[in-house]
Amino acid sequence: MEAKQELRRGHEARRRRDNVIASAAVVVAIALAGVLQGTVFASNPTAADYEAVKAGLSNPSASPSASASPSAPATNAPGVPAASSASGKTFNGSLVLNGGTVGVQVDGKAAPQAAAVFKSLADQGTLKGRVCHRLTTSASASILQCGAEDATGKSDASYTWGPLENTPKDQKYPAGTIAVARTSNNAYGNGQQFFIAYKDSTFPDDSAGGYTIVGHVTSGLDVISKIGAAGVTPGGASADDGAPVTPVTIDSFTLN
Repeated sequence: MEAKQELRRGHEARRRRDNVIASAAVVVAIALAGVLQGTVFASNPTAADYEAVKAGLSNPSASPSASASPSAPATNAPGVPAASSASGKTFNGSLVLNGGTVGVQVDGKAAPQAAAVFKSLADQGTLKGRVCHRLTTSASASILQCGAEDATGKSDASYTWGPLENTPKDQKYPAGTIAVARTSNNAYGNGQQFFIAYKDSTFPDDSAGGYTIVGHVTSGLDVISKIGAAGVTPGGASADDGAPVTPVTIDSFTLN
């Protein structure tokens, strides 16, 4: 009898021990799931992240890529020229891409601050040697974005300015339009990057508004159209938005 009771007590002890082990395993599993949720899964891009990249004609990275608060300080960075230096003036010049010349005109009447910036960049040779890192080829948006420091879309974060000027009320950018790329949702997120529409394009306004149209192409739009026709390198933001198949470098940019 005592032997049976001792055997029963042994079974009960093992059962209690097994229950404790099982409970501990559940706790560990729940904790591990929490860790994964906070790290691995949280690191996946969200739909909002993708749309910010796709819509950002930022610095397209003048996203039109990273977003900034609409409440960012409404001031220009040191070194940004005054709008008065270009106010009321028209500048003509050329943008040479991979040896092909694109004639351009910059309008200081419609966009004096933007015109002052790009006249200054032209005079200083800042954009020479920089790249056109982004191409879009969709039916509604066909642009080449230029002025980045490298193929990642990097730009000078210390050179930002505003306000927005000459933004289209209908959100349409006709073929040949030259507009300023900027950080999403920031009217003072303009920088040194710009984009050229090589076909009629439409870009919805964000919370800050549209994109400053600073000028237009006067000749040689076919130089950019050929780059567009070559297409987008696979692996970009989408099949029709990414680095151009043909690497593009700014040989020179002049305005007179």
